[in-house]
Amino acid sequence: MKCVICKTGETHPGKTTVTLQRNRSLVVVRDVPAEICEDCGEYYLDDVTAHRVYTDAEQSFQRHVEVEIQCFAA
Repeated sequence: MKCVICKTGETHPGKTTVTLQRNRSLVVVRDVPAEICEDCGEYYLDDVTAHRVYTDAEQSFQRHVEVEIQCFAA
């Protein structure tokens, strides 16, 4: 698909790191499957993957973690 950010690059399957922050909590999720723009590096998550990343991060936020690094396991 054409990247909606840079409008020039095409996306390709790959893995990325998603960083989410709320207040004083920071959650980093590594190795997340995504479509990644070949030009600007913007990533796009499908609905199922996004839901899982956000649900897992929400659990971390509820525990009031300061910093947590997770690996996305398929």
